Amino acid sequence: MRYLEDMETVRAEIPAELVVAAGLDADNLSAEATRLLALELYRGDRVSLGRAAELCHLPLEQFMEFAGRHNVPLHYGVDDLEEDRKTLERLGL
Repeated sequence: MRYLEDMETVRAEIPAELVVAAGLDADNLSAEATRLLALELYRGDRVSLGRAAELCHLPLEQFMEFAGRHNVPLHYGVDDLEEDRKTLERLGL
């Protein structure tokens, strides 16, 4: 079983001007960038709602609120439910 703590990470250099223009918190940039990337994956139907929340280490409810604040509509179908069920099973929840 693979846990979130076991996930590999990558480092990226982002111009300070871009961080400021995006209104992101430079002290918490890694978490903010992770949430935004997961949100884009969800928006593009590349991951389910639950998987997006898992990828950015947020409870589902918090990720749903985050998506709402960014005007991303929640689309949650049978396939999403099945993927989330498998994720929960894999995590032992």
